Amino acid sequence: MLGATQRLYYTRNLIFLSRGSVFMGWRSVIITQHSKLSYSSRMMVVQNNEGISQIPVEDIELLVIETTQAVITSSLIGALTKNGTKVIFTDRQHEPVCETVGYYPNNLALENINLQYNWPQERMELLWTNIIIGKIENQIQVLRLNGQQTKELEDELDVLEVNDVTNREAVVAKKYFQTLFTKDFSRRTGSVINKALDYGYAVILSKINREIVQNGFLTYLGIHHHSNENQFNFGCDLIEPFRPIVDYWVNGQNFLDFTPDVKYGLVDMLNLEIKYNGKNTLLRNAITKYVSDCLNYLNGKKDNIKIEVTLPNEVSYNALNDHV
Repeated sequence: MLGATQRLYYTRNLIFLSRGSVFMGWRSVIITQHSKLSYSSRMMVVQNNEGISQIPVEDIELLVIETTQAVITSSLIGALTKNGTKVIFTDRQHEPVCETVGYYPNNLALENINLQYNWPQERMELLWTNIIIGKIENQIQVLRLNGQQTKELEDELDVLEVNDVTNREAVVAKKYFQTLFTKDFSRRTGSVINKALDYGYAVILSKINREIVQNGFLTYLGIHHHSNENQFNFGCDLIEPFRPIVDYWVNGQNFLDFTPDVKYGLVDMLNLEIKYNGKNTLLRNAITKYVSDCLNYLNGKKDNIKIEVTLPNEVSYNALNDHV
């Protein structure tokens, strides 16, 4: 039920309530203004000054609380958690600061944890090598799509060793970002571009973490990242080949401020049409298949791993309006 004063703008995948606080997509919702979120009859109920919106909980894969002025009930958090919905909270600067992590599914078998703790070192190293190869290949692809030179990155790819023991990933990253954006660009600043990149990475990471948990494995036990302060080590491992997709999206937009519409577009990025291992699919579905492929490889259910992503020639500008 929508407030009488709300106007709807329809895009291919999303509905944007222009005077309300909810951006609704295929299982993606962003709350952007003072609201009360509660649970009733299997629905998430969003109340604000413009009226009431109701969204089936089972339809929500990702919920982003994009304001510190929202109130959410414990019953709704419980319902969302049981549904496997990822909830991301942001701070006063509208940057993601945490996400919900529910208990693991009831079908989590002890052997899954034993498997993860005993993944063969050789397989972990080979998977990490393929992940980094996939990341660098996608970075090269992004630069080519933008008409930029890629020889330096290709040269680094040629000398990549197993497990990336010489850290070619970091060397490539610096060259890549300064080629994609400007020679003065640094990932250490609080620029609008970095805010958008971090936001997009957080969206992708939450999707990957959800898939890891849904498959019955632990997010904090990684194959390369091993920080005691990071409960998403495994997710941070698996995200690497998909980071360039965020870079591609951000570079393809023309915005000066980190507005709600930019954040809306970064969430809708999960609906970007790509090719994964030769098959046309949405990014969100590619991530599901990718996580499953990685787990099957680590668990010895398959003897090789293929990570091949093909990006479209251009990204959609539908998410951005005149306020950007």
